[in-house]
Amino acid sequence: MASALLQRFSNIRREEAGPVLVAALFFFCVLTALMVVRPAREALGMQRGIEALRWLFLGTVLVTLLVNPLFGWLVSRFRRIAFVSATYLFFALGLLAFYALLALAPASIGARTGQVFYVWFSVFNLFATMLFWALMADRFSLEQAKRLFGAIAVGGTLGAIFGPWLAGQLAKPLGTPALLLVAAGFLVLALGAAWWLGRLRPDLRESGPPRAEHAVIGGSAWEGLQSVARSPYLLAICAYVLIVAIMATFLYFTRLQMVAALGTNVDMRTAIFARIDLITQVTTLVLQAVITGHLMKRLGVSVTLALLPLTAAVGFLGLALVASLAALIAFEAAFRAVQRGIMRPSRETLFTVVPRADRYKAKAFIDTFVYRTGDVVGAQTEGVLKQLGMGLAALATVAVPLAAVWMALGIWLGYAQRARSRATAQTEGVPA
Repeated sequence: MASALLQRFSNIRREEAGPVLVAALFFFCVLTALMVVRPAREALGMQRGIEALRWLFLGTVLVTLLVNPLFGWLVSRFRRIAFVSATYLFFALGLLAFYALLALAPASIGARTGQVFYVWFSVFNLFATMLFWALMADRFSLEQAKRLFGAIAVGGTLGAIFGPWLAGQLAKPLGTPALLLVAAGFLVLALGAAWWLGRLRPDLRESGPPRAEHAVIGGSAWEGLQSVARSPYLLAICAYVLIVAIMATFLYFTRLQMVAALGTNVDMRTAIFARIDLITQVTTLVLQAVITGHLMKRLGVSVTLALLPLTAAVGFLGLALVASLAALIAFEAAFRAVQRGIMRPSRETLFTVVPRADRYKAKAFIDTFVYRTGDVVGAQTEGVLKQLGMGLAALATVAVPLAAVWMALGIWLGYAQRARSRATAQTEGVPA
């Protein structure tokens, strides 16, 4: 009875429940680590004002470009669990180093140190989540990804809720520096979950020969960039991710400008942001838990990838027509909920049909460098429109046509993914 209910509402089969729960725990720990530290990132990074953030985005792009070949080298030379462990331990040690600086030499903390931490955290944020989803794409088949990724993402949403709550509980009695220690601890727990997941059923893919999980992937450190340049499919994913970041950045700076215009009262601003976050997290949780898996299974990835562009187009048009705080809250809550609850699990299924090396190397390049490039493009475009004295209507004239291109990319990627899946099934002699 319980098994039937589980499969009906979440699309999880009985034999998949263990790996899915461990994967969700893994994501919970990763997101808790990120969200515990995020308040410190915002406080330290904004010491020189909102406009300085535009240039911090550029610094983040350059750092991600430098880190990518190092990550590619790790993937090429070591087994999967080794490079996963090395990545998470590297960021955990970074948190310990910043803690030591904040706790032992607080007098040396200034605006420059805050900016360095902002950039470091932005890189940490992308690589931590990228590596988690790369591992998921390596563990589950396309059919399973469509059913399970929404449920697995619930763990991350719970972590995104738990992290800020935990930060609020601990910041006052322990101090802000202690939050970095807490985050490092959750990264270690995440790594433990990754090891646990690796010790479960070796390969949950339903078709094809078992894959040697302990084999070194090989190749070059720059193989990810080379694969992207050669593959129309990966280039389309790049374009899709680039537009995701541009749109999210448009919305991010629109929120900052609109809320800043209401006044300088910190409590008022905090209340507004908290309201947006609460609506977003609850909506996301419902979407991930009971809707996303059914949407991907029944409507296909093309439709689910097209939902966020549609939401963005309607939202920016609505803001242009009704430039109110209520419209902003409704738009941002809807955008972020669809982004996290539907689009992100759908987008991660795209990597289940690419070669194993591309699941880590090409994905790392796309989810870090390409995404942060979109941040820069979005931030600079919004800044130029603001300097020209153009308001939300001008932003909508840029965002809506871009959303149309974005939607077309999502639909094409869904069809291309299906074609790749069928070709793979035919090669392996398994019915598609």
